[in-house]
Amino acid sequence: MNNTPVVIVTGASRGLGAAVVHWLGKAASAVTLIARSEENLNETGDKVRHLGGEPLVCRADVSQYDACRNAVDKTLDRFGRIDAVVNNAAIVQPISAIARTDPDDWRYNLEVNLFGPFNLIRAAVVALVRQKGRIVNVSSGAANLALESMSAYCTSKAALNHFTRVLAVEEPELTALTVRPGVVDTDMQTYIRQEGPRVMPPDQADYYQQLKDRGELEPATNPARSIAWLALYSPREFSGKFLNYDDPLISIPALKVFGERLSN
Repeated sequence: MNNTPVVIVTGASRGLGAAVVHWLGKAASAVTLIARSEENLNETGDKVRHLGGEPLVCRADVSQYDACRNAVDKTLDRFGRIDAVVNNAAIVQPISAIARTDPDDWRYNLEVNLFGPFNLIRAAVVALVRQKGRIVNVSSGAANLALESMSAYCTSKAALNHFTRVLAVEEPELTALTVRPGVVDTDMQTYIRQEGPRVMPPDQADYYQQLKDRGELEPATNPARSIAWLALYSPREFSGKFLNYDDPLISIPALKVFGERLSN
């Protein structure tokens, strides 16, 4: 275990998070998989093991600090150290105009998308500094856009980007960055297509539908490969930056390390 990298990944039961832990498994990493529900989590962990990694399944709601602290403690008890954290867990809800949004729903979005990364980083920071570790916060292009009916999501991702910049200044021993994963073909996009026409301007709702219809959504494995590479190998000069997953500085070395497919 001394030479095996140890990575914690949130939102690991499906979609982008599951794809990230699969690539990490192929790299023979020890991976703590965190999600609110155990549904699919054990199956994802089994695939990590099959690919050559060592999984630790941990059910936790990242919006709760104590749950994150418990996940960190379990990781340290099992593996002895933490080399990287990937904060991937996120929600897009509520999709609603600001004037009609339930305040509790808006607040919960920030509790998951912003406080979730804070909670896990706060719980793991001492162990990460000990390893001169890496933090990869999964952001979104929405951080730089004003999208109607998506104020909580846009705001939380913009705040996550700046939080990461401050973290990079405060903790110079760490490499802390945010990454834009592109528009990925996940359950989040399905939800937007279902709920969008009810509350969004027609052209905005149509945009999300056309992405699906034209086959322009990114399969999760592609940005996930870049995120896994960043967790294991991102250089110190990336710290504080908001990077695109398909930046050649990331995507090319990620392809060289992991190959095109999960299976050999």
